[in-house]
Amino acid sequence: MSDEEELKPICEDHVIKGKRLSNRIRRNVQVEVEKLTEKYGIAPKLVTVIVGEDPGSQMYVRMKHKASNKAGILSDHYDLPEKTSQDELMALIKKLNETIEVHGILVQLPLPKQIDEKAIISAIDPLKDVDGFSPQNIYRLFYGGEKLSSATPHGIVTMLDYIGMGDLSGKHVVIINRSTIVGKPLIFLLLNRNATVTICHSRTADLPSFTRQADVLVTAIGRRKSEDDSFFITQDMVKEGVVVIDVSTPHGDVDFENVKEKALCITPVPGGVGPMTITMLLQNVLDAYSAQVSKS
Repeated sequence: MSDEEELKPICEDHVIKGKRLSNRIRRNVQVEVEKLTEKYGIAPKLVTVIVGEDPGSQMYVRMKHKASNKAGILSDHYDLPEKTSQDELMALIKKLNETIEVHGILVQLPLPKQIDEKAIISAIDPLKDVDGFSPQNIYRLFYGGEKLSSATPHGIVTMLDYIGMGDLSGKHVVIINRSTIVGKPLIFLLLNRNATVTICHSRTADLPSFTRQADVLVTAIGRRKSEDDSFFITQDMVKEGVVVIDVSTPHGDVDFENVKEKALCITPVPGGVGPMTITMLLQNVLDAYSAQVSKS
């Protein structure tokens, strides 16, 4: 990355440049990986597991491996058949937990119906849980720790940090999502930054009355199936000077062009939150690796 690129703002012409920020952080991860690999004589390693043949899962995992390898992180992958039993998957996780050369474990969700996702997530060593979903890592997040937190929420708050909103004192953040992957972990990351947080969801009455109050609006509805579908967040639903983070892909929730006219900063889709999700996974692998090798 050139010095000129390094100095460019993350929010430019009201648009948050997710790819620009992602590249900046990935370069920092790469430098740190090189330094620690030389120091400890072992490179960080990520292992991913897919059960079944979901095309979306296959695509996401390929992207994660490509990014990992570019950052100097070794990677391996297990492709398990759809009929894999819970006991078989548990045995593999046990093996990976006990393998000191493996520093990060990621079981791609969703899993087939015969497998209990909660049991699988709980079985992963919390020190190797680079998805940040294990009960121990959720517990740590509850008490203010951010190491190994869920990648998408961590990417969102990192964006806010880089546009000068690391301290959200006096700011009202409205989240439209209550999932365990985005909405719930994001609450605690925002509280750590002193935000006042409101959660909205499919059962919320009069959604615009909440979105119009938001200083920061994070939306992850994700039900637009094509570019022809109506937007969920329109210009009349936000106030002047709002920061809008649209997590939904591939079509987004927000009427970007019109909402941009009122926004202080807004993420595009694509090119906003998406690049940051994989970047924060790389950061989690680095953090997990660093914690493990420094103890050995």
